[in-house]
Amino acid sequence: VGDIAGRVMNRRVRLLFLFVLFMALTIVLAIFGLVIASVFKMYPSAIFPCLVQIPLAVLIGVWLHQKGVRLLLPSLFALGIMYATVVFGDVSILHQINSTLQAQSIFTWVVILLVYSYIASVLPVWTLLQPRDFINSLQLITALGLIVIGLVGAAFMGGAPIPGNPERPPLEIVAPALNLMPEGAPFIFPFLFITIACGAISGFHCLVSSGTSSKQLKSEPDARFVGFGSMLIEGFLATLVIIACTAGLGLGAEVKGELLIGENAWAARYASWSSAGALGAKVGAFVDGAANFLKAIGIPAQVALALMGVLVASFAGTTLDTACRLQRYVVQELASTFNCKEPGVSNPLALLQNKHGATLFAIVIAALVAVAPAPGQLNWSFETAGKGGLILWPLFGATNQLLAGLAFLVITFHLWRRGKPVWFIALPMVFMLIMPMWAMIVQLFFGSGGSKSWIESGNWIVVLVGLATIALEMWMLVEAAFMFPRAKGVLEAQARDEGITQPAETS
Repeated sequence: VGDIAGRVMNRRVRLLFLFVLFMALTIVLAIFGLVIASVFKMYPSAIFPCLVQIPLAVLIGVWLHQKGVRLLLPSLFALGIMYATVVFGDVSILHQINSTLQAQSIFTWVVILLVYSYIASVLPVWTLLQPRDFINSLQLITALGLIVIGLVGAAFMGGAPIPGNPERPPLEIVAPALNLMPEGAPFIFPFLFITIACGAISGFHCLVSSGTSSKQLKSEPDARFVGFGSMLIEGFLATLVIIACTAGLGLGAEVKGELLIGENAWAARYASWSSAGALGAKVGAFVDGAANFLKAIGIPAQVALALMGVLVASFAGTTLDTACRLQRYVVQELASTFNCKEPGVSNPLALLQNKHGATLFAIVIAALVAVAPAPGQLNWSFETAGKGGLILWPLFGATNQLLAGLAFLVITFHLWRRGKPVWFIALPMVFMLIMPMWAMIVQLFFGSGGSKSWIESGNWIVVLVGLATIALEMWMLVEAAFMFPRAKGVLEAQARDEGITQPAETS
């Protein structure tokens, strides 16, 4: 998408876009290793199935790419192996393996996952990334089907019986229908619009679609089916997540060794903004709520939790290795801007144009962020390290949605140059450019919901990255404003020939 921005706008916009992408992907790489490590700590029965996915993906990749077999047999084989590891992956010696791996520090897991991301990024896409995503998609579809069946079963029969109580708890929405003043929460406007709304709009999707998905399509007409269909499935998943967190939790949740049901179970996770803000609480709410649906139709509790834990960890892993590959592209493109056409002048960043150098640079930066002390962490050690990504986590929502607005900007110019209507894309573009910046400015300078601003709290890394992001966005908008009146109906090649891809001179 950075190169596309350079073509339909100008080279400076390309460079600015790449810098924004670099910061956003650094946050993803630093935080998603922590997400996976947290899932493994909370649900150790998910560890072995996730590890099995890697050699299984390589086998499927070779099977499909080199043997040319049809998809049906590899699909059934992959699903069978995956669900066998979920059911039997925490018994006997496998339980001991999971327990040993669970005991590893967060930082150890982050390092292991970043090394894995390096390997997945430099290998051909068909070797690991593509078949692993294929396995995850099969797993997602079957898991969604099980959740829906469990949801329907719980609606008619109630949840799984509670120990000591023969009655099955009824399925109902236990979250309050309206809560205007949640304790410690920021104002809903504009902060609602910097949540990670992957089923509606997400900047990360523009990176994935342009960086990896587009290169795996059989033909260009498939893009609409794949892209729009994926967003529909994401939206469906988001709906099930909401139901799991607002109703599924009410069927039973263990909190500090005590089994709670109904509103008490929900309040234990969402009583205040701070209680819902912890990473473990976010992940655990969905896993426990969705597992309750599966338990309602007779699936054993351990298997249900393992299945949902594998689902979350697998997709976090997919995000991690895809983000690493995308960051590699971004680093290579940034390094290429230093190429000089004059003979005998070498690029000082030539090493970063190599896929190994670019990937190594990406994971080293992510590791440095991850190893930094987390907010409020006073006694730092390698045993407690690995949570440094939480420093930049407050920026993730805003930068992610800002990327969506900038992607709209690029699409607008693409259509505008071809004389196509742009109002239908320009309206959401303006909205998605204003909301993330507004939310970021509020958090930077004013604070919200009783929390201090980033400047008042002394979170200078977040302040620096936030200000840089705002500055880059403003610069891109200025470039766009200068170009927009003169770009209508002027295709990219014609614009380069006529020298009108640059802003007008103001002197």
